[in-house]
Order: sequence, then C-alpha cells, then structure tokens
Amino acid sequence: MALYAVFHSSVHQLASEHYTPEQINAWAPQSVDQEAWAHKIQGIRPFVLEDTGHIVGYADVQPDGRMEHFYVSGSHARQGIGTLLMNRIHQAAYLQVVKVLTAEVSCTAHPFFQRFGFVVVEKRSLVIRGVAVPNFLMRKELVAVWSKTPVGPPQ
Repeated sequence: MALYAVFHSSVHQLASEHYTPEQINAWAPQSVDQEAWAHKIQGIRPFVLEDTGHIVGYADVQPDGRMEHFYVSGSHARQGIGTLLMNRIHQAAYLQVVKVLTAEVSCTAHPFFQRFGFVVVEKRSLVIRGVAVPNFLMRKELVAVWSKTPVGPPQ
C-alpha cells in the first residue's frame, strides 16, 4: 500500500491545479480494494525510488513500451525524482530494445513528458467512476535515439 500512498498524494497534491475535486477523488479515492491494487502493481512490476527508507516515486515500462504508472509523491515534487524515474525508464527501454514509449499522461504531467521528447497523439477524456477525467496519449519514438548510440542508452 506504500505505492498507493505515493499515487494518492501525487494526484491529490499535484493535480489540483488542472482537475476538479470531483475528478481527483474519482481518480484517486480515499479507499481502494487493496487486493486489486496489489495485483495491478505486481502485474506492472514498477521501478521504485526511495529516499531515506521512504518510497518517493515509482514508474514502469512494459515490454511493448507502454508506461502504465508514473507517480512522484506530492511532498517530493520538483526535486528530480521524476527525472530519475524517466532516465530509468529510458535505460530499461534501451535494454529491452523498445522503439516507442507511450503513456496516458495527466494535464499536470504533460509539460514534464514534453521536456523528455514525448508528443501528444491525442487528447482524451477517460471516465473513471462515472467522472470524465481529461488526459493525453503521448508517444516518444526511440529508434533515432538508439541508432545514434550503439553502445549504450542516452545519458
């Protein structure tokens, strides 16, 4: 449940600039089915970042390049945690010979992903617990990056 705490704090503390309280509560409710959450997390096998024994962020990249989760604790925003996670995702993608990264990105995270070369494919509106929550499908082609760096991932 430590990852749920990171997820919850990220949504509730960081997304309030772009989302209504109704959207935030639908996206990250106070209570969750712990068994279902644990099963989902086990399925995505995220990278976890700790600071002094506390989890401050986590993210994943699937073999097809899809990123399911990318969250930084609300109390650790703008401290380089996201950059460390994104660099780890790029390293894993390189090792798995992933050619395209994709992610459904919140309005809050959109500028961060843009800085890493992701482009918007489509603006969407997901319905979560009966509430429309806008986001972006973003994509980053890695083929050109890898072809320029045959001996290792980009730095």
